[in-house]
Amino acid sequence: MSLYVIVALLVIAFLLIVTNIRIVPQARAFIIERLGTYVATWDTGLHVKVPFIDRIANHVSLKERVLDFPPQPVITKDNVTMKIDTVVYMQITDPKLYTYGVENPMLAIENLSATTLRNIIGELDLDATLTSRDVINTKMRAILDEATDPWGIKVNRVEVKNIMPPEAIREAMEKQMRAERERREKILIAEGQKQSEILVAEGKKQSKILEAEAEKQAMILRAEAEKEAAVQKAQGEAEAIREVQKATSDGLKMIKEAGVDDAVIKLRSLETMEKAANGQATKLIVPADFQNLAGVVSAISEIAKK
Repeated sequence: MSLYVIVALLVIAFLLIVTNIRIVPQARAFIIERLGTYVATWDTGLHVKVPFIDRIANHVSLKERVLDFPPQPVITKDNVTMKIDTVVYMQITDPKLYTYGVENPMLAIENLSATTLRNIIGELDLDATLTSRDVINTKMRAILDEATDPWGIKVNRVEVKNIMPPEAIREAMEKQMRAERERREKILIAEGQKQSEILVAEGKKQSKILEAEAEKQAMILRAEAEKEAAVQKAQGEAEAIREVQKATSDGLKMIKEAGVDDAVIKLRSLETMEKAANGQATKLIVPADFQNLAGVVSAISEIAKK
């Protein structure tokens, strides 16, 4: 009988040990209380708690969380009521402070986010609110991170997800944007026409410049051609004169070398006169020594007969 009791006690002890073995997974932490008092924080790994004395008070996830709160009504500096939707990225850095620092930490962060957002938007007008999302995000993150530090929570980022102004404001903004787009369109069309006219004027200017340049080059080429022709003509005339003079010089030289006397020269003169008489001339100039020439001709005739 005592053996059964011992076995039963061993089985019970084994079951108690097994049931009190806990494995903490990655990115999680367990808060352990002993007789209602905090005693330890279990990190990742194998742990054993004391039966009936220790208990796991809280399971804490160390992963980064995304808190998407519902849109909050806010009033701008110029008394415009709108709704803003924000997203908070937070992470638990101290499981003990998170467990014992505040009751319902998520609700506390939501309320703190709403009040902080109202305070920030209350210092901005409508236009600044719509164009200063980075400023709003930075201020909210700094304020929330400082406020949640005693709770073991770190706020990594705060993003303004959506800004919803009233319907009348949206319609006015759409009209303003439409007018702005039409104004820009007209400006672009005017700029395009201006550039087109400038380009056309520049084209005409360049065309006239090119025409004037072409005319100038044509005149220069014509002048050079005329100059070249005149030079060639002058060279031809000079060459002709030189040839005539050379021929005359050669003729005189041949006459001199042939020993022709004055009688032959006078005879050639008579032949020239004969040709002149056969022409259309109305006047005939007779040299003063015509009688001597006649005598010479007679003498030549007699010699020819012999």
